[in-house]
Amino acid sequence: MSTRANESETVATPAGDARISWYRDAEPARAVVAVSHGAGGGIEARDLQALAAALPARGYTVALVEQPWRVAGKKVAPAPKTLDTGWTALWPALEKPGLPVVAGGRSAGARVACRTARELGAQAVLALSFPLHPPGKPEKSRAEELTGAGVPTLVVQGGRDPFGRPEEFPAGTGLTEVAYGDHGFAVPKSAGVTEAESMAVLTDAVVAWLDGMFG
Repeated sequence: MSTRANESETVATPAGDARISWYRDAEPARAVVAVSHGAGGGIEARDLQALAAALPARGYTVALVEQPWRVAGKKVAPAPKTLDTGWTALWPALEKPGLPVVAGGRSAGARVACRTARELGAQAVLALSFPLHPPGKPEKSRAEELTGAGVPTLVVQGGRDPFGRPEEFPAGTGLTEVAYGDHGFAVPKSAGVTEAESMAVLTDAVVAWLDGMFG
């Protein structure tokens, strides 16, 4: 699934130029949902494209954010501190529409959103495929990043994500499971569930969560 952005802008940051692709509807939006990619891919990820396609018509502008390392064509993400620097520097551009901003991301991008949410004044955090721990190493938990976000947080997690299955998350975590999904929300054909159906689970959960905050 690929949706055409209404506008794309380049934002200079201390970590290099970042890029924001804006997806808007004709109707006035209630909030901006700003979502960044993970360490192994870009904004073409199926979940990010699904949000960009579904949310604008339901009252939420989507800003898909490409971090500077990705814009520069590099294959490997930099250290977390550099990721946070880039995200923090582009935040004013996300606030320009004058709407509440929900900070979001998938995988490494979700970690960035959690680490910076309170400092930046994010209204909430949307954590897609939060990497609770490295695969096979549950003792190396990153739960403190998630629980320390300090704002309302929704996790959307694949049922068979090796970076953390839904049942591994701390009690009280706001979480929606995409059944059979892996870290990229890919679902095996044997599950009998289409990608469109899986992405509808994701987008419907996100809209319901947003509506609960913004009416």
